[in-house]
Amino acid sequence: MSIEIHRDRCTFFESMKLFGVEIRIMRTGSDATAGLCLLVLTLIVTAGTAVSADDPASRAGSKRPNIVLILADDLGWSDLGCYGGEIATPHLDKLASKGLQYTQFYNTARCWPTRAALMTGFYPQQVGMDPIAKTPFPENLPLLPHRLREQNYRSYHSGKWHIFRAARVVKDGGFDHSYWLRDHSRSFTPQRHIFDDQPLPVVEPGSGYYSSTAIADFAIQFLEEHTERYSEQPFFLYLAFDAPHFPLHAPADDIAGYADRYLEGWDRLREERVAKIRELGLTDSSPAEREPGVFAHWSMSEEELRTQIDPDETGRAVAWQKLSEGEQQFQATKMAIHAAMVDRMDQEVGRVVDQVRGMGNGGLSNTLFIFLSDNGASAEIINRGDRHDRSASPGSAGSYLCLGPGFSTASNTPWRRHKSWVHEGGVSTPLIVSWPTGITAAGELRTAHGHCIDLFETIVDIAGCPETGPPSQGLPMRHGESLVTTFDEDVRLTREEIYFRHGGHRALRVGDWKVLSDRDSETWSLFDLSNDRAEQHDLAAEHPELTQRMVARWESLDTDFEQDRARVD
Repeated sequence: MSIEIHRDRCTFFESMKLFGVEIRIMRTGSDATAGLCLLVLTLIVTAGTAVSADDPASRAGSKRPNIVLILADDLGWSDLGCYGGEIATPHLDKLASKGLQYTQFYNTARCWPTRAALMTGFYPQQVGMDPIAKTPFPENLPLLPHRLREQNYRSYHSGKWHIFRAARVVKDGGFDHSYWLRDHSRSFTPQRHIFDDQPLPVVEPGSGYYSSTAIADFAIQFLEEHTERYSEQPFFLYLAFDAPHFPLHAPADDIAGYADRYLEGWDRLREERVAKIRELGLTDSSPAEREPGVFAHWSMSEEELRTQIDPDETGRAVAWQKLSEGEQQFQATKMAIHAAMVDRMDQEVGRVVDQVRGMGNGGLSNTLFIFLSDNGASAEIINRGDRHDRSASPGSAGSYLCLGPGFSTASNTPWRRHKSWVHEGGVSTPLIVSWPTGITAAGELRTAHGHCIDLFETIVDIAGCPETGPPSQGLPMRHGESLVTTFDEDVRLTREEIYFRHGGHRALRVGDWKVLSDRDSETWSLFDLSNDRAEQHDLAAEHPELTQRMVARWESLDTDFEQDRARVD
């Protein structure tokens, strides 16, 4: 099968072939000429600009670093080996051992808001991404690739996108190439996937397609082209996996490696992870209590779970011993698939790292790798896509399974709750930062309180993009801060507060204090995260004035962000 994408006045031709689909692109003479002119202009401007000794880009000498931003989907805080997990993740563990691990870093609790924060540098509430506005981003709102283009970067995207206000990844998002996996229900046979803003054919069963592998394949193809044609330019790769997001789909051989690993249950697994987390020095926090009464409000009922999914399915995080043998086996199988998805993602990360190793512009040593998750592990259990076939092998294309609150609690060990909540289990993410040329520390921990909006600032800082200054042209004020100051030593950022709102859940962290309120509740809780990051002891009654001040500050920020949203809608 062949697809041709024509653009007027072509001057050269590109081709790539994956899973039996040949993609042929005719580039325009005007595009090529503009790119050359931009390169010449950039070289002229750069040649006359001295780089100061304290410029973050000077860490790489005369060359801007390549940048690889890797995003997992619904990964638990302690799923990776380097964060206390038992899942085999040697490639990510190696990046951590040669770089930094952040232990108090945050996302937004959900897929699209986190992605919007990464690409815009704003809290998603400021730019109409939580809740989602129905209009495109204004033209004066640059996304990360637009800013990096100022420093002659080429930008590539492969994987999930989920930024609804930039509907075309190349034209609106600023990327030079993009493979967009838009089908979030079919890991083996996607019906909706898009190359450079053009739809691709449905992938038929038996093609050998698997989403994580395909995402890495397209990324590697982009990097191979970069080596051939643009080796003197730095690149930005946004590698956005859809794993381990539901449905739980993984290659059978990968699942087999974890087949019996989780039969001792989620309570035992949490104990194992807590012990390893403490051994690694990540935190000495006691784990949060399991919450059998907490589940995603949009999840299926217990009756629906047993009739549509399996008689042994359950949607509650009860004590493992209370489950029947059949229920235990079913839950352990689901966790095995989740682990296989994480394992396979790590293998694909390894392939991308190998590709970068031999590339120009300093190769692996001059490449900044950043890894995080968009939210915590998920408690929801739903039935979408082609719907679950109870006769299908678990983890295969015909199945539609979700992790559920029991093993989600274990995946988010030691923190409380899950994806979509703004408790620590929903918003805490592992963060790995590795850059051999620019970060001399290796295998060290960082305790700075950071948020994914800070990664935008970090990347543009390291790339040497000019300061944007105060809010202008109707854009909101930025609240992110570059992490570069934390690269050499474990210091806090100057910004003390971190704001959260999603699905009616609200929170604010200021220093080590955090106020929090659930959806449909007028009551706020107060936690001292310096000794209770598992959020087990509500101190609001003991510190009413502090609670009131922090709630008032959250309300002030929320009002400001609503006004920001109105300006960019």
